Amino acid sequence: QVELVESGGGLVQPGGSLRLSCAASGSIIGINTMGWYRQAPGKQRELVAQIVRGDKTNYADSGKGRFTISVDSAKNTVYLQMNSLKPEDTAVYYCYTRATTASHYYDMDYWGKGTLVTVSS
Repeated sequence: QVELVESGGGLVQPGGSLRLSCAASGSIIGINTMGWYRQAPGKQRELVAQIVRGDKTNYADSGKGRFTISVDSAKNTVYLQMNSLKPEDTAVYYCYTRATTASHYYDMDYWGKGTLVTVSS
């Protein structure tokens, strides 16, 4: 129903930067929320950042001051700019959206397949 295509992950040294992108496609009528979660080995998946209704942003404490989320509503694309990366940022990063589709009258949650970010020297 909704496909989320992620890009931008990879290997970066501590202190470096990456920008993740995620484009949503499908029979989308409206998007309530787009955001990013991450899951490190042996840990629970956690919120990194999200943007609600295109203007309200929320950040986890771990990324405040270093990460910036933004959205291009015309392209249904969300971005996560990550600066000053630390080894503890290493995780699989998942794109997320809560959206309304043509086949539903209520919002549904959708997830991308994840992209690996490795911060290491």
